[in-house]
Amino acid sequence: MIHAADIREWRNRDVIDPRGRRIGALEAVYVDTATDAPAMATVRTGLPTRQRLVFVPLDEATLGPGWVRVAHPRGQVRKAPSIGMDGVLPAEREHEIFEHYDRPYAAGADRGRRLARR
Repeated sequence: MIHAADIREWRNRDVIDPRGRRIGALEAVYVDTATDAPAMATVRTGLPTRQRLVFVPLDEATLGPGWVRVAHPRGQVRKAPSIGMDGVLPAEREHEIFEHYDRPYAAGADRGRRLARR
């Protein structure tokens, strides 16, 4: 599990799947607005001229020297909802990420954002 204090240290580290296959580079971590615990990460994938940021849950992530291992296969992560490199995740699209990974979704406090970028 990635702790909130470690978030900035892991930016640009390789993100790998359970089999050790590289998915991309960790770009940012999103915390759950209710608990302030790291919940999702964006991973930079694609060709250098066509990169995008895909979302992956961090609840079962493990850290190693220079990498973050997530619990989801590379193919599933690469098909996850994404945003552009300069994009912002609209609150109304948050549920798509949770649905992609078969996870329950509930809006954040006062029906606001569930995820906040750190």
